[in-house]
Amino acid sequence: MKKIIGGKRYDTATAQKVASDSASCSKSDFSYYAESLYRTMSGRFYLVGEGGPMSHYAEAIDSNSWTGGSDLRPLSEKEAREWLEQTGNTEALEDHFAQSIVDA
Repeated sequence: MKKIIGGKRYDTATAQKVASDSASCSKSDFSYYAESLYRTMSGRFYLVGEGGPMSHYAEAIDSNSWTGGSDLRPLSEKEAREWLEQTGNTEALEDHFAQSIVDA
């Protein structure tokens, strides 16, 4: 997927895939979603995802109809770190945010 946002190019073909997450249900389930966090060569993070008509990627067809959709969304470092924490991607957290992790 490729998208230009705010004059910046985001391209999954040239970026590093950091981590992925998806719903535990079948891809045919309306609530299904799959997301991947990427990092550009210049260090910017972004999230690419897709999902069914009952996921947060749903797109309205008309006033009462929804379909699945997809999106690419730039993330700040803080948002990327929070996404990794929420999805349980500990290894990626340690790889990309080691300087901000402290022992309890």
